[in-house]
Amino acid sequence: MREFVSGAELIARAALTAGCDFFAGYPITPASGILANMLTHLPNHKGVGLEGEDEIASMGLCLGAVSVGRKAMTATSGPGLALYSENLGFAIMAELPLVIVVVQRQGPSTGGATTNAEGDVMFARWGTAGGYVIPTLCPTDLAECHSMTIEAFNLAERLRTPVFLLTCKDLVSNRGTVDLDALVTPEIVSRVHCQKPGTLPYEYDELADVPPFVPIGGEVLTRVNTSNHGHNGLLAKAPEVVDKALKHLAQKIETRSDLLERMDVDLDEGADTCIVAYGPVAKTAKGVVQQARRAGRKLSLVTVHSLWPMPRKGLADAVADHARVVVPELNQGQYVREVERLFPTKEVRSVTRIDGVQITPVMIEEACR
Repeated sequence: MREFVSGAELIARAALTAGCDFFAGYPITPASGILANMLTHLPNHKGVGLEGEDEIASMGLCLGAVSVGRKAMTATSGPGLALYSENLGFAIMAELPLVIVVVQRQGPSTGGATTNAEGDVMFARWGTAGGYVIPTLCPTDLAECHSMTIEAFNLAERLRTPVFLLTCKDLVSNRGTVDLDALVTPEIVSRVHCQKPGTLPYEYDELADVPPFVPIGGEVLTRVNTSNHGHNGLLAKAPEVVDKALKHLAQKIETRSDLLERMDVDLDEGADTCIVAYGPVAKTAKGVVQQARRAGRKLSLVTVHSLWPMPRKGLADAVADHARVVVPELNQGQYVREVERLFPTKEVRSVTRIDGVQITPVMIEEACR
């Protein structure tokens, strides 16, 4: 069955499919459609939907819901993400799973609130204190808005971490025809709830281990602590305890490249140029590659879906035999800087646009010549 549907509707449906039973958010263009859909449909799925008085309160509501065992999601745009920052650190430190949908728009500040852009790529990576990476998935089309919302929940639940779904105004607000029967629905994952007496809320053997989740209000007394803490959740100052606790937060993410890396790799043997793209621009790049091949030119494409942690090994393997890398993006050149650092001996070309108009096939074609 085919339906004329928006990204906001698909993200909301996918969240409910994933088991989301709590949503809190504050209206902000162009993310308000997700808020409206969740508030409309959550009650029919025995869930709770709230409009917070602001973004800070909305994040706090989600963290409280997660702490008692709910699956929670929120949605915002760039200015709201700035207000989320402190509570994102709360979620990282307390190891609370949460999905945050970021609908990028032209910025900074109110900028072009109804205009498409992708300027929050580095904000998603470095927008919290401590420098800890938050896993970030980036869909390219409506169908992937559905599948990657579920994948975001799965990653959050597996790793006890906040996860970004980094979208944009055009994907979320615009409508398109989608074959609902062809939508991919990943297997649903839920966190392990532990009610065994004596279980510690932050207990792990190896630094990369994910502690079992002990919800507040259950049979086992537990704590949520966002200061340096030991396995028992109590404040810790001993250097050896603090060192392990902070390294654990990083290693449980950084050591799981096999779980986190998501790319579509379309290599053309003998091609000297590889396009590295993400988001809706990747669809334009795919058309450029197809047209080039019809004309007898060799051209490769890597579509990155897991922006952070950067899929370094996968990119290195895919781009290895190419002399030139082209990175198109709807900002002033953000991800291209990471690509340049990854491939210091290759020619890296940046294709950017920030005037609210899409990058055209011609712009990408010219950079590939």
